[in-house]
Formats: sequence, structure tokens, C-alpha cells
Amino acid sequence: MRSQSQLRCPGPVSRRWVLQTGMLGLGGFSLADLLRLRAQAKGTGGTRSAPDTAVILLWLPGGPPHLDMYDMKPQAPEEYRGVFRPIRTNVPGLEICELMPRHAQVADRFALIRSIAHRFADHGGGHKRFLTGREPKQPTGFVNDAPAVGSIVAKCREHVNLGLPNYVAGVPRGNTDTFSFGAAYLGQAYTPFMFHGDPSRPDFKIQNLAIDAATSRRLLDRMALLKSFDRLRRDVDSSGMMEAMDQFHRRALEMLLSPRTRKAFDLSQESPKLRERYGMHAWGQRALLARRLVEAGCSFVTTVLENPYQSGVKWLKQGVYNWDSHAVNCHIFDDLKVRLPLYDQVVTALIEDIYQRGLDRRVMVVVTGEFGRTPRINPQVGSRTGVRQPGRDHWPGAMSVLVFGGGVRTGQVIGSTTPKGERPKDRPLTPNDLWATVYRHLGIDPRRHFVDFAGRPMPILPYGEPIRELL
Repeated sequence: MRSQSQLRCPGPVSRRWVLQTGMLGLGGFSLADLLRLRAQAKGTGGTRSAPDTAVILLWLPGGPPHLDMYDMKPQAPEEYRGVFRPIRTNVPGLEICELMPRHAQVADRFALIRSIAHRFADHGGGHKRFLTGREPKQPTGFVNDAPAVGSIVAKCREHVNLGLPNYVAGVPRGNTDTFSFGAAYLGQAYTPFMFHGDPSRPDFKIQNLAIDAATSRRLLDRMALLKSFDRLRRDVDSSGMMEAMDQFHRRALEMLLSPRTRKAFDLSQESPKLRERYGMHAWGQRALLARRLVEAGCSFVTTVLENPYQSGVKWLKQGVYNWDSHAVNCHIFDDLKVRLPLYDQVVTALIEDIYQRGLDRRVMVVVTGEFGRTPRINPQVGSRTGVRQPGRDHWPGAMSVLVFGGGVRTGQVIGSTTPKGERPKDRPLTPNDLWATVYRHLGIDPRRHFVDFAGRPMPILPYGEPIRELL
């Protein structure tokens, strides 16, 4: 896709352009801009009915500790096993951390993968490696040089027009590069429609969708005026770019004013009981919103579960913002005593909701971070507490990933790690195998090619096979 500086100069500013710019200023700039970029990238605006599959990614940035959650080693030396104890689940032989009792009750409805690993120990490199299925050119930094999985899905399903973005991300902060959600050589048209903040707050609003009645009337007036100029000759626009931009701008406005869009993002449509089951906090309500979005027709929704200390949850001096549980950042076990009960509530509520609503074949859910944590506990002096405390460092050599929905075979553990949780022992897998499974569910051929910045054809995945145990 050409940059703005490379686009042909349109000549004198037209009244139509002024009308378009005016509408952008009234609310909906980023959404309209996204749709125009897609129009430019594709050159057409076809519409097709909803696909029958979707994915939710619950992203845990910082790296959750596998030995303290899903891959506990009670027989390992004390400096490895930590302070928590495993509990039994409703699946014989499957044990998990005692701080996740709700997981234990629904273990028959998820699959646990314990043997995924890669080689990038930096947060940036780990994000890029995991989320793109490619080894990044730089081991640090969060700007992708290959498209994130969600961007690939948005590109492959750009023909779908349901009045909703096909790729949405709920994040606490930042932009697409904060978590390596970028589209790289696919272009900005395929980055996610992002919403920020805490959906549990009474004043929560989706940016660009929260417009008042007066603004709505002005948008409708401008839209009607714009349509009145449709009989003007377009001979000067031989490329059809103006037509495509007008069409997609109208789609953006229709999305802003659409009851379907507003309903999908409106959590008040849910019962108080269900909202409380997810948890009246940022994590719970983001996850519930993700379910609403895929049910309404979104193809790929990423929900970031990062900071538990919000929505009225008291901040621990020895806690940490994300899952990056170095001892200098936090007392890992004190932090997990707050973090894991909230996490347990959110994930199991989504599991139950997906099944109860009959979405367990259509919607696949993946729960993961970019890597695990060091099996050996590394005590250090905390930067905020000033005392020596336990922590675990970055560890891409082993990690645990949860998968459910999508018609996968649940109630099982796939793979294992060595006795101290240091590396895969049985059934070693990579992030690519996970994404090959996801693409299979979505009906996307990972051998399909897209052209990178250098003009080279790049397959969606350079390697990787669907995980047979899940199929």
C-alpha cells in the first residue's frame, strides 16, 4: 500500500472533501480512516455474510509463570517449586494451582498445552515471535516486521462487512505497537480497531462510538448532503479512489450510527448476574465484551489482561503492573495471590459462557503470554519495597497455553516439561503450531502468500502444523 506522501495530488480542494473532513472531525476519524485505508489497499468494498468461525485471544503481557499456574512441580527442589500447591481437577491426572479452584471445576472444557517454547527472552522479541509466527529481525522492540495474527485474519476476511470491525483489541493503554499488534507490510488498514480503558466503570465509552444525539443528527445531515452530490461527474478520478473513499466513509458513518454496532459494544445488554460472574473489573468486562463482539460477527478479538490493580482492587506495594514477575518488580507469590483469583474468575466465566451460548464450536479461545518464567526462583531486593523478595525471570524455553472452544478436544494435557519445568520433554511445539491450529479453525491457508516491503512473497506461516491432539 502506498504511503500518503506517494498518493497522487488531488488538485484543488473540493466541497466534497470539505464535507468529508467535517464529518471526520465530528467523531469517527480513526474508524473512517481505517476503512478508507482498506478501500485503498483492496480497491473494492465487497460485502459478504458473517463467517462461521472466530477467535478470542486473551493476552497476558509480561509472561505468566507456568510453574505457579498450570505446570506445577511439587517434587522439585524448593527453589523451583514455589510456595503454592497443586489441586486436583475434574480431569483425572490434571492438577493446577490451588489459587485457581474454578479452573478445577471446568478442566474438562479446556485443553492445556505445556510444551510450547521459542528462543526470544526479551519482551519485545517474545511478543513479536509469538504473535507473528516468525523470528523477528530484532530481538528487542515491539514494532512488528511481520503481521500479527489478528492482522492476517483481518486481511483474509476484508471482504466481510457486518457493520463491525473484523479485528478488535481491548487494551488498557497504548497503540498497536505497545503489544506488537502491528500489521507490518500488510499496512495500517489491517491493524485492530482498539478500545481503551476499564469497561466496568459507569462512565466507560468506546472512543469514536460515543456520540450524542445532536452529533448524530449533524452526521446524518452531512451524510445526506454528501449523497446529493453523487451525480457529479467522476471523470477526473480515473482510479476510482474517490468512489472507494466515499463508500468506505459512509460505511464508517453507518457503523457509528448502527444499532448493531452500538448493541455489540453495549455491556448494559447483559444481565447483572452474568456481568458479576465475569467480575466487575476491567479484566472481566473486557472478556465479556470480547464474547459479545465475536457473537456479533467480529472475526478476531484480542483482550489484554495486564494490570489487576484497578477497578477498586487495592494496589500492593509488592505487586507489579503486568505479568513481569522479576523480584525487582514484585514479590511474585504475594502478587499472584491477588492476580490469580481474578484471572481464575475471568477465564472460567468465559469458558462457561462460550458453552452455555452454544459458541463452543464457532469460537476458539487462546489464553497465553509471550513466554513463561524461569523455573528457578531468583530472589532480589525489590525496587519499591527495598527488601529481598522472590521472583522469576523471563523464560521462553517452556510455557503453558490454554485453548478451548473451536470444537477442540478438551479435558486433556498436551505435552510435558522436564522435572524442573525447564524445557519440553514430550511433544515439543512452537507458537507456529498453535497458530496453524487457529488458522485451520478460521479456514485460512497458512501457505497463502503476501508481499513484504521488499516485494518478496511471504507465506502466512513459514512452518508449523495444526496440533493433532486438538483436532
